[in-house]
Amino acid sequence: MSGHSKWANIKHQKAAADAKKGSIFTKIIREITVSTKKGGADPSSNPALRLAMEKASASNMPKDTVNRAIQRGSGALFGAEYIEVRYEGYAPDSAAIIVDCLTDNKVRTVAAVRHEFSKYGGNLGTEGCVSYMFKHCGLLVFSPYVSEEQIMGVALSHEVEDVVKQDDGSIEVTTLPSSFFDIKNAFEEASLVPELSRIVMQPEAEITLSPDSEKKVRKLVSSLEDIDDVREVFTNVNFLQY
Repeated sequence: MSGHSKWANIKHQKAAADAKKGSIFTKIIREITVSTKKGGADPSSNPALRLAMEKASASNMPKDTVNRAIQRGSGALFGAEYIEVRYEGYAPDSAAIIVDCLTDNKVRTVAAVRHEFSKYGGNLGTEGCVSYMFKHCGLLVFSPYVSEEQIMGVALSHEVEDVVKQDDGSIEVTTLPSSFFDIKNAFEEASLVPELSRIVMQPEAEITLSPDSEKKVRKLVSSLEDIDDVREVFTNVNFLQY
């Protein structure tokens, strides 16, 4: 991501999320359920659950809905059994796509994902076909209005991987996945709250496409994100059109 601004994309994604609250709730509920099952119902000792609950709060999800998802994950309430699945493939012009899913039916999910790839001129590939082009890391993105000096002060006192100031003034901090939550907490304790904070698959190198190809890839990514079973979609495309 170094050298390329993600600020406009983040604002675009937030607007899109606000327009699809129902779908967003479904995805967050599954994330809370799975993270609870894997790491327990106490968010203070389960960072993945804590992050999922933060997403729920940011989306104004009712507390009762959050609590029911935690109860399902802990076994206190009956619910579907979700598993994590990753699909990889290529969009037009060989753009790489990673699709992370939470599903209770792999047959249904792979059919839906394959359909969207085919619909927009892409191809669903085999495991590992594009993931080697990405790095698993924590990502914190701060708005252009946050003090760079303050961000650097926290970053220098913790083991961050990289700090990059973009052309629009936004600042991206990358971390190891294992240290993401500690570093995120350190920034928040310094009253530096990121606009985006999550563990991602970050492309090692981005590609720039023609406007027509970029439009096709954006439609593919958006359509994949609309699938209820899809948790997140990552691509190595540097989107320039907003």
